[in-house]
Amino acid sequence: MFITLEGPEGSGKTSHIPSLVEYLRAHGHVVFPTREPGGTSIGEQIREVIHDLKNVEMHPRTETLLYQAARAQIVEQVIKPRLQAGEIVISDRYYDSTIAYQGFGHQQDLEQVRALVKYATGGLVPDLTVLLDVDVEVGLRRKKKNGVEWNRMDAHEVEFYKRVRAGYLQMVKQEPSRWVIVDAGQEWESVQEELKKVVEAKLK
Repeated sequence: MFITLEGPEGSGKTSHIPSLVEYLRAHGHVVFPTREPGGTSIGEQIREVIHDLKNVEMHPRTETLLYQAARAQIVEQVIKPRLQAGEIVISDRYYDSTIAYQGFGHQQDLEQVRALVKYATGGLVPDLTVLLDVDVEVGLRRKKKNGVEWNRMDAHEVEFYKRVRAGYLQMVKQEPSRWVIVDAGQEWESVQEELKKVVEAKLK
């Protein structure tokens, strides 16, 4: 099974995955966690270029294409082989991030973005996508307060992130059978418990 976690800045995706993975492994599942962009040597190099605060002149199309390059590599090198081996793959972000950030956020042509995404993934769609949803201002405050990686993708205007969140919510409406929303504004422990229940229900 292929499970992806999505959400705006400060939604807590990265912090929730290790505990979720540990829980599933304790229940006998073979689980492989990964992240985007990254997850491969090539992907991590691309991640550094995309996230480097010095690269302020990067055009949205350049950004979109770099994400797809990293994504194509991880799908072929990591995700597909592990799914074929019967493992559960849990990814911190996947192609919905591109549609939300580069599509809705940067207001690029959504059909063109979706076509690029389909090419990069070879059409691989997650079995379950969990949206950790949080108010934009709350999420950005959290991210600054927690002192986690602050990169070029965190340096946009608030309106950009509002478009991103609205994009996510629109995608949920378009594909309700794949998406589940979890309120990430709750205490961390409450979010983790809800996340475990959502994943358990899908696995059953």
